[in-house]
Parts: sequence; structure tokens; C-alpha cells
Amino acid sequence: MALTYITNGKIVLPDSVVCGKFLAFDEENGTICGVVDTVPADAQVIDAGGNYVAPGLVDIHIHGYLGEDTCDAKPEGIKKMAYGVAENGVTAFLPTTMTVSKDEIVAALDAVRSLKEQSKTWDGAEIIGVHAEGPFINPSKKGAQAEENILAPDADFIIENADIITSVTLAPEMDEGHKCIKKLAAESNVLISMGHTDAKFEEAMSAAKDGVNHATHLFNAMSALAHRNPGVVGAALASNNVSVEVIADTFHINPGLYAIIAKVKGDKMVLITDCTRAGGMPDGEYDLGGQPIFLKGIECRLADGTIAGSVLKLNHAVRNVLNHTDLAVYEVFNMASLNPAKAIRCDNRLGSLEAGKDANIIITDENINIIRTIKKGRTIYEA
Repeated sequence: MALTYITNGKIVLPDSVVCGKFLAFDEENGTICGVVDTVPADAQVIDAGGNYVAPGLVDIHIHGYLGEDTCDAKPEGIKKMAYGVAENGVTAFLPTTMTVSKDEIVAALDAVRSLKEQSKTWDGAEIIGVHAEGPFINPSKKGAQAEENILAPDADFIIENADIITSVTLAPEMDEGHKCIKKLAAESNVLISMGHTDAKFEEAMSAAKDGVNHATHLFNAMSALAHRNPGVVGAALASNNVSVEVIADTFHINPGLYAIIAKVKGDKMVLITDCTRAGGMPDGEYDLGGQPIFLKGIECRLADGTIAGSVLKLNHAVRNVLNHTDLAVYEVFNMASLNPAKAIRCDNRLGSLEAGKDANIIITDENINIIRTIKKGRTIYEA
């Protein structure tokens, strides 16, 4: 067994950053062998140049990138996204649909399904499944989603497609008696997320007891945290079994909240991008779910000013949290790797540099610029 060793790096583990040791991985079977003290004289070596050696990032909420969108249902477009985000250190992702027509959602699911197996070996991020954001949402919190396509929560549809749907966003108050939530919790492994919801605190807490275990882009498109009605935000923060997504672009929520969320949620704080097709593109007009969106700087908006997704890169989300908190480096990397992998129940092979897991590794500088992305032991991007 010929191993490859990454030398001269600051190795980011789940609970520490280790210097003066080496990360060994098996390129042939694509797995991590562990952190070691010595390197054989004739070994194949990658010199990290004093930079961070961290786990590949996992984006569980991304609609599009480089002009492409999951809901276009174009396999070549989804592949372009996968290759594009690999340059941002992402080695696994959930292409994300939104509230478009049911036919369009089915077509998008089929397109992603057709690529899932192939994505394990291509030189882009691996597709783990789909995040279906909607169409089971509350019209009053639709945000940038089209109201005419909103449907009542439908557990059967999700279960029929559970081979590809890994995560679903729904509004619990639109689910009478939480029938859909309860059925999904009992009959599937789908991550059930509350989002685009105007539920009251008690309703959201009840939904969490019935099977909701995640919250879509915390604070955005949900009932707010107020001292007499803590809303969905309060319930998401209060529920021990609920992980929360954060769009850390410094625009969707005030960066002063990053440390507070981390303190309350710990390893249940998950960084996402919620990126649209405008990601990686110049300022201008694009579309999201059939509606025109306008990109200016880091802000994506509908014509009426409604915030419409983001153009965030996941490595920049890590940088933003590091820059706006005193959190440990490993804690922040976990938010974009191990924590999302746990949320979608893939942490047995993704999300950390532990022996036996996939050799998904990134090398980044102090500013979390990506120098190299390695997927299953093979370099898929080099700056």
C-alpha cells in the first residue's frame, strides 16, 4: 500500500489543529489513514507550505453557480456547478431545488439522480442527494419563491423520491396535524427542515418533537425572535435536536450573531451558501425560479428588493465567521464540513480527517483561499 503524505501543514481535526505531524492517505482506495509522526524516505509527499490542511467542505444548500441552476434540470449544468464549487473547497454537496412547478421539480430530481453515481469519480464535488427547498412552504414567508407553485406538504412524494431527496424544507404550520412530518420521520431518513415558515414558537417546538430536526437559513424567511413570541428562530435555538443553517455572507444576518449562534447550537451550527446561478458571475440580471434577480456586490434581490439567495462561496463563509468571532479554527471548519455531514447522516465517511473516511482534503491559506482540493485521494483542483 503506497501512501501519500501531506507535510508542513496545520492539520485541522474535529477538536484541535495539529502542527508538526503529517496526514497520510491512500490514493488508491481514496481513504484517510490518519495523522502520523514520521514519513518514509521514499514516500509521495504533498507540501502544504505551512497552510491549513482541512476536511473537504460540504454544502447542503446550494441552488446554482456559474450561471447554472439545479431547477434547469440540465445534467451538464449541474456538473458545471460541481466542478465550480470544487474550486471553493467543496467536495460534497446537495444541489437544491425551490418552489417551481411539480413537473420542474421532478425533472430536476431526475437530472440529479442521473449524475449521482458518476459524481463519485468525476473531478468535481460529489452529489450526495437533493435538498428540496419547498414547494411545501407558507406563502407569507415565500421570500424569493413563486407563490403559485406552493403545495401542501406531501410525504408520499418525498418518500417516493427518497433515493435522491436527502433534505426537505417545509413550513410546519402548513402540515395539518404534522401528518407529513410524522410520516417522514417514521418512514424515511430525510432531513426534515423548517423554513419559509410563519409558525409560532409553540408550533415550531411541537414540530421539532414530531420529527423536524433542522432549520433552513436561520433568521431568514421565518418568524422572528421576539421576547413575547420567540417564533421559529427561538424554537430552532431552543431545540436540542435541531441543527441550524447560517448564510455567513455578512449580509443575510448581522455577523455579531455568528458567535451567539455557535454558543447556543455548538456542533449543530451549519454554514451553507444558498447560492444562486449568479454565484461566481459579474453583477447584473439573472433569474431564480423564473423570477428576475439582480446581483450587486454580495447582494441578490428581486425587483421589489426582496433578498433572493446569495452568491456566497463556502470557503468565504468560513473566513467570515473566523473574522467576526473568536471561535477556534477547528470549530469554524467543522461548521462547513463535519456539522453538515452529521446533519445529512454522512459523517461516517465525510466531514473530518479521521482514519477510514473519504480522503476529501483541502489546503487553504490563512484567509481560507483554496490552494488545493483533494477528493477521495485525487487532486481535483489546484490554484
